[in-house]
Amino acid sequence: MSGNYLPANPFVEWLGRSALKLLGWRIEGKMPALDKFVVIGAHHTSNWDFVIFIALTFVLRLNARWFGKHSIFIWPFAGLLRRMGGIPIQRHLRLNVVDQAIQRFSEHREFVLVLSPEGTRKKVERWRMGFYHIALGAGVPIVPGALDYRNRRVVIGPPFYPTGDMAADLEALLAYFRPYEPKKPQYAFHGG
Repeated sequence: MSGNYLPANPFVEWLGRSALKLLGWRIEGKMPALDKFVVIGAHHTSNWDFVIFIALTFVLRLNARWFGKHSIFIWPFAGLLRRMGGIPIQRHLRLNVVDQAIQRFSEHREFVLVLSPEGTRKKVERWRMGFYHIALGAGVPIVPGALDYRNRRVVIGPPFYPTGDMAADLEALLAYFRPYEPKKPQYAFHGG
């Protein structure tokens, strides 16, 4: 079994399935059988997005890593968040997160990093392109994961390989996400 997928844990999988079922959500598509990739989840407009993401990783047994503000990694949750794949980021220190992520990809034979291109739940005027620079620099594809609140589904798309033409690649990725409705549509960035 790939290191990107955790060993079977019936209780954790049941917990994830139960959470998705309770919330009325389903999964469409599947994660690729690749050793390394960046997953982007959009549109990130609500705290519920994180709950759905965690439930999804439980169901898929995905050994995913994700960045979170250092301020959420506090006692008594810090250890649990790290075990769930969390990597604290201290944005105020201006460390080069892209270079750190590329380094992590190079250090591991198998590595999955999940990011939100908005970087926040609030309205944004553009996506943060760190995910793109990480994927391009690490030589890995981007797997889009759309949250569709209207139809209560997470839609996992096919791997997208960045070409280096950032404008064209961004437009292709935005086109993938446009049909899917976030929890708070007024906060979603659709390009332009």
